[in-house]
Amino acid sequence: MSRSLISRRSPFGRGNNLSEQPRKARPQSPLDALGWKPFFQQQLSLDEYEHCEPVRVMAVHRNRLEVAGESGESSLPLESISLPTAVELRPTVGDWLLLEREDGGYRRMLERSSLFRRMAPGAERVQLIAANVDSVLIVASCNQDFNLSRIERYLALTRAAGSRAYLVLTKADLCADTGEYLEAVKSLRELPVMAVNALDADSVSSLRSWLAPGETVAMLGSSGVGKSSLLNSLSGVQLAETSAIREDDSKGRHTTRHRALYPLPGGGLLLDSPGMRELGLAGGEEGVAAAFEDIDALAQQCRFSDCAHDAEPGCAVQAALERGDLDERRLRNWRKLLREITRNQRTLAEQRADDRALGQFYREVQGHARSRKQGRD
Repeated sequence: MSRSLISRRSPFGRGNNLSEQPRKARPQSPLDALGWKPFFQQQLSLDEYEHCEPVRVMAVHRNRLEVAGESGESSLPLESISLPTAVELRPTVGDWLLLEREDGGYRRMLERSSLFRRMAPGAERVQLIAANVDSVLIVASCNQDFNLSRIERYLALTRAAGSRAYLVLTKADLCADTGEYLEAVKSLRELPVMAVNALDADSVSSLRSWLAPGETVAMLGSSGVGKSSLLNSLSGVQLAETSAIREDDSKGRHTTRHRALYPLPGGGLLLDSPGMRELGLAGGEEGVAAAFEDIDALAQQCRFSDCAHDAEPGCAVQAALERGDLDERRLRNWRKLLREITRNQRTLAEQRADDRALGQFYREVQGHARSRKQGRD
């Protein structure tokens, strides 16, 4: 690929030039500011170190990727990349790619430190959300749309990816008493929580302790909870569109159209993404176990190792439920997520088997065609 296919702009673009920030808050290098870490550095061969430039995927569009590196931002046409068949191996927001320094050609994608994915709504396939995310802000609002089971789902996804999780309760300024919401999330043990007004820069400034220089932080939450408002307040620039929620049910409209990484003052990067009310878990039983540590610990105490936690004698889970130490809603959600993972994993396994069979069929047809051609020759 020639450099004529790559449009260069100022480093980091989007009106948020890190060079304008105070020197003491600026990371040591542009790559550090983009989240470059020893984990990625160690994957480079000597030849790649000398002849390739690492760039990070900042946004994914239908026909191109927006990437950023030491040379600034670039637009990389997808037609210039030989995309693999497996969805999990294709570039997504947050990925690190290697481009040839000489002509800007694509070399390869680096191994990920984390990967967020979900079952695509209405389809039996996996959809990638983001890669190489260090922390996640699970965003929920203090209104009718607050849903503890949905928060637990986001937490399970975050734990499965191996990322740190934080909970941000927005619209605190519109709530007469945030205490009931803070009390409701007490069951989510060891999950840091802050209640803020997403429209007020002073209110959200306390979140900066979760946005360390060089760290990549994603926001997960449904439409209308204030993710785009948080991005604008934290950046000090109108980077994302916002809109009002519906008054009858406190649900929001989609204002973010695609996932994108935005550098913030101080060196962190924040991922803004469309609201995801449907977040089918494509795997990650370990994430559910980590999000429901209390239930997992109880299950280990049951008399039978294959206890279904229903009516079996010596079930520690049922005993905790009867004592009032375990919330029935939480138990139902735990069961629901585990059933969903089992069902989705079976679906994906069947799909992979069908894909392999179809591939074998194509190869056999091509082999027969070549044999007939050779016979005629």
